Amino acid sequence: MAAPAKRARVGGCPSVAAPCPAPRVARAPLPASGPGRGHVTSFSPLAAAGPSGGEPRGDAVAGFLRWCAGVGLELSPKVAVTRQGTVAGYGMVALESVQPGELLFAVPRSALLSPHTCSISGLLERERGALQSLSGWVPLLLALLHELQAPASPWSPYIALWPELGRLEHPMFWPEEERLRLLKGTGVPEAVEKDLVNIRSEYYSIVLPFMEAHSDLFSPAVRSLELYRQLVALVMAYSFQEPLEEDDDEKEPNSPLMDSLRMVATQPIPKGHEIFNTYGQMANWQLIHMYGFAEPYPDNTNDTADIQMVTVRDAALQGTKDETERLLLCERWDFLCKLDMVGEEGAFVIGREEVLTEEELATTLKVLCMSPEEFRAYEERPGWGEEEREEDGLAIINIPKLQESWRQLLRDSILLTLQTYATDLKTEQDLLGNKEVYAQLSWREQQALQVRYGQKMILHHLLELTS
Repeated sequence: MAAPAKRARVGGCPSVAAPCPAPRVARAPLPASGPGRGHVTSFSPLAAAGPSGGEPRGDAVAGFLRWCAGVGLELSPKVAVTRQGTVAGYGMVALESVQPGELLFAVPRSALLSPHTCSISGLLERERGALQSLSGWVPLLLALLHELQAPASPWSPYIALWPELGRLEHPMFWPEEERLRLLKGTGVPEAVEKDLVNIRSEYYSIVLPFMEAHSDLFSPAVRSLELYRQLVALVMAYSFQEPLEEDDDEKEPNSPLMDSLRMVATQPIPKGHEIFNTYGQMANWQLIHMYGFAEPYPDNTNDTADIQMVTVRDAALQGTKDETERLLLCERWDFLCKLDMVGEEGAFVIGREEVLTEEELATTLKVLCMSPEEFRAYEERPGWGEEEREEDGLAIINIPKLQESWRQLLRDSILLTLQTYATDLKTEQDLLGNKEVYAQLSWREQQALQVRYGQKMILHHLLELTS
């Protein structure tokens, strides 16, 4: 995708800086898939500091900055950590103009909070086999649980700047009724439910037994599913990943620059402006799921809307006249499954200017709209699915030129998708168009509205193109 990287705060929201030299890693929602093999997840001071809600007690920032100096963290004299001139809570502000390529700060690897640097690193390494999980995050979460309650933790000044855990705004902490009411149709409730099931399973099958077996290292105060959920959200929002060499013969000597993680400016930063860190190219539903906020329409150029693959199948089934046609359509669906074009839990992803799953959607429309004779010939041809990928392309600007049957199936699929939302587009437009009413909405209502509206605008645009 050629769209620009999405923006987000260094301490928690929108970006003009990027870490260097570690590459950016796109992360899937936790915990169905986590860092996995070849990555280490850790916390970087400054990159993760700066609470989005609540205010640190006492002079926590001064203590944190003294700690940074003590661990060898290099902070540019052109920037400062402050509450003045920031979007929310603490952030980083330019004291002088900063040019692209200039270093903002560098964090020694020894200062990173990770399973390899924490106070119980030896134990976590010895028990590594028993701590394996779907998320891959258990060792880091155990490191956080231990350091959180350790009075002499080397990271105490850093932990003091964490967001107030009880005030995190991720949808996983919303009451279920509110989550469904505000986000129905967006895909977020389903993603959250999977998260909650996996988090609970991971906690009771791996984490709690480990803490109970080492009760001298984990006080009763941290043996809590709710606290574990909160730390999962913290990891989701504030951790980073970097590749590790896996085989000795592939390892190369570390260069001096690789002894620390560096954050550098990627564009000019005027004096007095807050400095932001990229969150990557993410749709609004991903932002609210992983970070607890969404960007107002139309700011998020990476926003997307999903059409569930099974919704296209259901739309096609609606057009069948008898059981014979129904069976033939199911046969075509099975064929598409074998072709790895569709799946029961998959979705076709539509952006503002492109279909991100172009090949999958084009092939699905083509196969489901074939006559029985065309399908038999297509199915029996050697190498099907390989020769026609370019011919089967589906660009949004070409949708009006599609065959009528393709456009009708796509239109029916969009209409079914729009029915999954609790409100229609006009309702959302009325709310956004009335500033007084919008201002009276809660934070969650405003963020959810932006998610819903962005998706519906994409779907309605697509609907117009099928007419």
